Amino acid sequence: VLAEIEDHPTRFYLHHYRTLNALLDQIAVKIATFIHTSGFDALPIPASQIVDWDAQTAHLSHKMVAVRSGIGWLGRNNLLVHPEYGSSIRLATVLTNMPLLTDSPIEGDCGKCRRCIEVCPVSAIGESYKDYNREACFERLKWFAKTYNIGHYICGICVKACRGKF
Repeated sequence: VLAEIEDHPTRFYLHHYRTLNALLDQIAVKIATFIHTSGFDALPIPASQIVDWDAQTAHLSHKMVAVRSGIGWLGRNNLLVHPEYGSSIRLATVLTNMPLLTDSPIEGDCGKCRRCIEVCPVSAIGESYKDYNREACFERLKWFAKTYNIGHYICGICVKACRGKF
């Protein structure tokens, strides 16, 4: 799916982005249902539901939950970076009071890799996730949605560039 992306998102990417989010949402509901039947509380959080488009925020930051859970770290592209899969990872979250084994955050980083910086069409990515220019990125997402008839604020260029194996 990512292979087709060169300098803009594709309708093929949009289809799989939406399909995978719907599948993640279904899995989160099934997990929450299992947890409920086991006698605990659980709340599935949708995979990609923005509640404030201007601030680009949702009910909960899946990537921050993932960082704190030891799945990866925040990369230069301001996305979760998994040590093996890079940013090619989608997330949903289930909040629960069920006792679970926990991990600790990992001490990873992008090292010398700068592929996402090199491919960003609006230079929104800097040396650290703290340098990420959300406004420039979001303006390009809006432009992509209109120009390429995507109708959704997605890109995928830096996701494709971030291949992991650090």
